[in-house]
Amino acid sequence: MSDLERITARRSELDALAEELAKRLGEVEAEREELGVAERVLRRLAEQDRADTEAAGATDPVKAQVAGRAVLLIPHRGEAGDEAALPADYRRILAIVRAAGGAVQVKAVGEELGLEVGVRGKLEPLRAKMTKLADRGWLHKRPDGKFAARL
Repeated sequence: MSDLERITARRSELDALAEELAKRLGEVEAEREELGVAERVLRRLAEQDRADTEAAGATDPVKAQVAGRAVLLIPHRGEAGDEAALPADYRRILAIVRAAGGAVQVKAVGEELGLEVGVRGKLEPLRAKMTKLADRGWLHKRPDGKFAARL
């Protein structure tokens, strides 16, 4: 093989290598651009999450995992000391009971909340919430089934 043929062969090899490297460089640059976009999105989400957490402060109810599901924990009255530790729907129930000025039935609270009180099954989740509040010391459950606010 002559020198000229060797040079031409080597030039051909280098051209193929340059083509492959250019293709790989394009792929690397595209992936780097995608990573940059993902990084910006994650930073924004982290900032938003941080801002939401700061805004919520201590008013967020405590969450726990039970059987793989997130559930809200309703603190005992003495532990929390403030209604702000309760989820919003529980605070609303407390406000309705306090506004009643005496013992109320679950049905009356359900009416205030806009539930279908004619359907017994619609009141059972509310009854469970009110019972949980009573168990934790936020409400008093009387023997006749009515609930009253604790002083």
